[in-house]
Amino acid sequence: MKTSLFVFTLFLSSLLAAPAAEPVEVRVDLAHPKIPAQKSHTTYLKVGLAGVQQKEAPARPPVNVAIVLDRSGSMSGEKMVHARQAAIEALQRLGGDDVVAVVTFDDGAESVVPATKMTNRADIVAAIQQITPRGRTALFAGVSRAAEELRKFKTPQMVNRIVLLSDGVANIGPASADEMGRYGMSLAKESISVTTLGLGLDYNERLLAQLAQHSDGNHAFIHEPGQLAGVFTEEFGDILSVVAQEMRVKITCPEGVRPVRVLGREATIRGGAVEVAMNQLRAGQEKYVLLEVEVPAGAANSQQLIGNVEVSYRRNDATAPQETFKTSLAARVGDEREVESSASTPILVEVAKQIGVEKQMIAVKLSDEGKTKEAEKIFFDNASNLQMLGQKYRSSDLYIQGNANYTLGSNTTSGSWLSYRNAGQTLMNSTLTQNGSTNTTANVSILNGGQAVNVPALDSVFNRPSRPPELNIKLGEPASIIMSMPSSSSGTIILRPSGGR
Repeated sequence: MKTSLFVFTLFLSSLLAAPAAEPVEVRVDLAHPKIPAQKSHTTYLKVGLAGVQQKEAPARPPVNVAIVLDRSGSMSGEKMVHARQAAIEALQRLGGDDVVAVVTFDDGAESVVPATKMTNRADIVAAIQQITPRGRTALFAGVSRAAEELRKFKTPQMVNRIVLLSDGVANIGPASADEMGRYGMSLAKESISVTTLGLGLDYNERLLAQLAQHSDGNHAFIHEPGQLAGVFTEEFGDILSVVAQEMRVKITCPEGVRPVRVLGREATIRGGAVEVAMNQLRAGQEKYVLLEVEVPAGAANSQQLIGNVEVSYRRNDATAPQETFKTSLAARVGDEREVESSASTPILVEVAKQIGVEKQMIAVKLSDEGKTKEAEKIFFDNASNLQMLGQKYRSSDLYIQGNANYTLGSNTTSGSWLSYRNAGQTLMNSTLTQNGSTNTTANVSILNGGQAVNVPALDSVFNRPSRPPELNIKLGEPASIIMSMPSSSSGTIILRPSGGR
């Protein structure tokens, strides 16, 4: 009896002493695990970092958040009313160990609530309620003041985030997208990410998107002030579910394997070494590095090292990084049909998304420069290719992205261009950062006139008349998405299963 009790005590002690499950799962996969032996081949190496959903919710780390509100004259009326209320409602999710600052900007920046713990909740709410519009738009001053407030309490164990709301164009201080992008990169190095919320049609979308993207934060276009409360609440949910920070990925390719580019992310490539930094990862989210590589020919039935992968990240409860090492190998085969059948459809879908985003960015830039004809051609070609790949890979995401490009190309000279542009760019940013858009459904709806269309089940066929004003078709048990078909097309669409896995 004593022996059994002793064994049980040891077992229980080992459970109590066991380290907590790692919050990040690291996966290394190839778009083509099999490559042709007789010739060089281009493929993609994906390094994915997935935030693990714990069975029992662990104690979350305290958050250190600065809310930055544009109080320039254009924010008068219901914009400011909804902004104040959204901020107050979002703060209800924070606890006494969390730190908050509230910064406003007009002709300059002001710390309406200097960084303080949420034990002063009533005082914080009262200060927010006193914010009124005035002056111009010193956006950079507002963000830099917010960073100063975060630094007062910042520790490695905290999640540090700036949430910025603006409805206008920065007209005091640094005001270019490139300057704000560089500032976002510098904040990311301090483990500070910036979420940017653009309200209405008059803000500088490119500036806010660059600031968010380069700090690895969210970016959202908010069409109506009434949407602010939902967006703020969802954003604070993201902040409260961060499981890891300071992520670094290094891929070292052997001689003969050439790293070409990293899709969608800033990267440093020196010879065969590729390095990428990411900021924060939340539970249930996957962020990835997608590296295009050229692999040389070689003997059949041999293995080719594609790259050695080093991944590091810091848990919220740690000061030192956790490291993981993996190796990526491909098998050379003599039959190219084996290459095609080995293809990883999920990776090829992500490749198509990122390349589609690159083309969309080019088209938007051309349109902004007044080169609408050139922009339209790129939008339409991109839409056609994305929808074709959506059919091939059975991907609703690619259909949505293709449809967005079709809508953008159809409206470069319309009075609704800014609304479509900003919605499309928000979706683009979520693809680049893998953050998911804080306001995805609303922005997709803008790009489709609110029309929901079901993608037909595989091998289903439907005929559509020429130039339909809208579609709402249900066949079989398909996945429901929001999209519309090109209105200039007619004929039959057939969806068949594709190869791969």
